[in-house]
Formats: sequence, C-alpha cells, structure tokens
Amino acid sequence: MGSPFPHWLHVTGHTSLNKMLYKLAADAVVVIHLLFIVFAVAGGLLLFLRRWIVLLHLPAVVWAVLIEWKGWICPLTPLENYFRYKAQLISYEADFIGHYLLPVVYPAGLTPQIQLLLGGLVIVVNLLVYAVYYYTLRCKC
Repeated sequence: MGSPFPHWLHVTGHTSLNKMLYKLAADAVVVIHLLFIVFAVAGGLLLFLRRWIVLLHLPAVVWAVLIEWKGWICPLTPLENYFRYKAQLISYEADFIGHYLLPVVYPAGLTPQIQLLLGGLVIVVNLLVYAVYYYTLRCKC
C-alpha cells in the first residue's frame, strides 16, 4: 500500500537521519501550531506595542474561530501528520512536545460543543483586548 500523501511530497529513502529530520519537522509544526493558537487568542495585546499587528492578528482570529466553529481541519494538522508518517512514528512520543504541547494543540475529548465554546472564547478575549486598546487611545486624545 502506498503513502496516503501526495506523491510530490514523497522523499525516497528511510534512513535514520531522514526519520529524525521528519520528527523534528513534525515537532516544529506543533510548536508553530501552538504559537498560532497563542497569537490568535492573545495577540491583540501586541497592539499596545505596534498598531500594524492588527493586520496580522484579525485574520488570525477569524481563521481560528472559523476552524473551531466550522469543524474544519487546520492545514498544519495534516502537515504534522505527514511528517510523523514519514518519520514512521505510529503515535506521539512522550518527549517534551508530545507530553506538554500536543495536549494543548489537540485536547482530548474535543467535541463540537467545546469547539463552539473555544471559538467564542477567542472572540470574547479579543473583544476585551481591543476594547481596552480603543479606550486607551481615546483617553490619550
């Protein structure tokens, strides 16, 4: 049986070095995934440092909420799965990434109801941050 991933992503050879590089790539994707989640939830706080961050933050918030509310799969998830597949990892290993970060990115028991709640939480947190920022701007005038 062939790979479940597109042929153009296939790299020949399964040396120990390749497996290690694929595992590192999978771990890097998890870290990037976690950083995106943190940015979507709390990135509005960066407005107090740089106004232009809103141009990156608002699309991230919209994307995060849509992923949660629509039940879509984040593109980083299949990418990570691909790298784990190429590293021939059947399951997540109990290293730092697997033990501490994966449960945050992929919580156990995630249901559609919890996803709706999480999407709402992202909106509420960001509305509060943006309201404080707007209030702060108005007070300086």
